[in-house]
Amino acid sequence: MTQTTEAKAPSRTQAERSAATREKLLDATIELLVEAGYSGTSSQAVTKRAGVSRGAQLHQFPTKESLVVAAVGHLVDKRMAELLGARPDPDLALETLCDAFSGPLFHAALELWVAARTDPALHAAMIPLERKVGDALRLGFAEIVGDRMSPDAVDLSIEIARGLAVSALFRTPDADRQLRDRLLPAWKAMVTR
Repeated sequence: MTQTTEAKAPSRTQAERSAATREKLLDATIELLVEAGYSGTSSQAVTKRAGVSRGAQLHQFPTKESLVVAAVGHLVDKRMAELLGARPDPDLALETLCDAFSGPLFHAALELWVAARTDPALHAAMIPLERKVGDALRLGFAEIVGDRMSPDAVDLSIEIARGLAVSALFRTPDADRQLRDRLLPAWKAMVTR
């Protein structure tokens, strides 16, 4: 009789299972924020999309506010790592900054900003996240531009990029590209040393 041994995959630790559950919840939350907005992002919808139990969700995130804020914070960390990891060209720093205000991260954050205006609990939960996002943007953008811009020019550029991103919601992609192409030279001249 020949005995065969099958290699069993090592079982995951509780910490690994918990991290995987957390990741599923955060990804599902971002997807729902982008697709359905803040009002359409319920804890029940998140658990269904993530394929986890309500108890697992409550263990990780006891409130809707903590869930959505953590999801956006998680996405900010990933997006900043991607942007800085790409080693952007300092000559294209403003274009890189504008790109940071696009896609799922920006749309999810925008949903939360609008909802936080009238939701005191969400507003309070968003304050530390917005500080973190602001700090990450300033540090990351300053790292890209080096000494080409003053700290005030960095802050001004972040605000301009955010404003362009909000107004882009009402332009076609072609119209947005044309506006950015027209404004970028003046913007660069204004903020670059």
